[in-house]
Amino acid sequence: MTTTSLATMEIERLLARHPKGYDLSLDRIRQLLAKLGDPQKRLPPVVHVAGTNGKGSVSAFCRAILEADTRSVHVHTSPHLVSWHERYRLGRQGEPGRLVADDVLADAVIRAARANGDDSITVFEVLTAVTFLLFSENPADVAVIEVGLGGRFDATNVLERPAVSVITPVSLDHQSFLGDRVELIAAEKAGIIKPGVPLVIGQQSERIAVDVITSIADRNGAPVKLYGEDFFAFEERGRLVYQDDIGLLDLPLPRLPGRHQLSNAATAIAALRSAGFDPSEDAIARAMSTVAWPGRLQKITSGPLFDAMVPGGELWIDGGHNPGAGAVISEVFANLEDKVSRPLFLICGMLNTKDPTGFFEAFGGIARRVLTVPLSTTDAGIDPEELAEFALDTGLDGEAVESVEAALRLVSDNWQVQPAPRFLICGSLYLVGEVLEKSGLAPE
Repeated sequence: MTTTSLATMEIERLLARHPKGYDLSLDRIRQLLAKLGDPQKRLPPVVHVAGTNGKGSVSAFCRAILEADTRSVHVHTSPHLVSWHERYRLGRQGEPGRLVADDVLADAVIRAARANGDDSITVFEVLTAVTFLLFSENPADVAVIEVGLGGRFDATNVLERPAVSVITPVSLDHQSFLGDRVELIAAEKAGIIKPGVPLVIGQQSERIAVDVITSIADRNGAPVKLYGEDFFAFEERGRLVYQDDIGLLDLPLPRLPGRHQLSNAATAIAALRSAGFDPSEDAIARAMSTVAWPGRLQKITSGPLFDAMVPGGELWIDGGHNPGAGAVISEVFANLEDKVSRPLFLICGMLNTKDPTGFFEAFGGIARRVLTVPLSTTDAGIDPEELAEFALDTGLDGEAVESVEAALRLVSDNWQVQPAPRFLICGSLYLVGEVLEKSGLAPE
């Protein structure tokens, strides 16, 4: 996909016509969907996924498990990394789903925009209507739909009765929209809970989030499966062991790196079982070895940025950008350090709506240096000089440079000792998308 694709041009017209960002409400999206014939009411059974961190990974596990179980699966995720098409994966019977074809996406965008006319709306709401059009017009067994922001007033929350609701780990993010305390954010995420619809709650770092979510579930009569009480996952002898009230599953470790992916995999298994899909143990085992989620703890092994690095070094990317993600990512790199010791350099760019301090604090004692860079695909990035000051304030060594490649060369051109360093490009999905595109690794 390129920026000159038909669908991209239509979406750029929407961006020029309607305000950027979010305006949390369900009135506009409901009006638009009514004009389109309410396609959200003609979907296959839906797995509806909200949360601060792990939404994409849980959605990826759900897709991998269901496809291994020979089911066709539509998947909606956001944001995208390189192409708008990544937000819409259409299921196909008997084989893995594919990103929507350009002409099909362009047609759906045009129809949604025409139906809306001159009414006030946000681009995300139009694109959510596009999700429902595409998923209602293409047969599939299941639809996995990820919330964009929050839950209660997210445009996807017009879904009246999904097969299961899922809430992944909740932490501070988007405070200007969702509140500045975990319990407030948890309440917004819990807005996707529907009366009588099963709810699966992923691993939570704060008990207050669990208490808020389960209280809302109780009021809605929604049966709850909670990680750590109703289902568990742990590593034993190089295997993933999953346990719930049905019994034990002895599975391969997920190919997605990080201890947090054990709980994400468990959340997906619990969600699919709660929804009544009952995938086979063989399918779940195969899915652990095939699951893919680009831009999250992904190792880059080719391309111009890899070539700019010290020979023998490691180049990683991750789009995590909040304190909760920082804690998870830093744990992964601490474990890598224990296995193979290498100096860690962060190359970071971040949006001006994020919390750099909370993110950087997680890397204290782990990262040798932070090289801050601009975001070239958005004008909402933190100035690299300012971002470097945030790093310095947390006790890290920070320095602003003009690009990712310049950061890699700044370290690499003068590196003369062993072992070669480990680089992590992080802080923004925009930045990760730039790296993937430059490396020829756009998601497919």
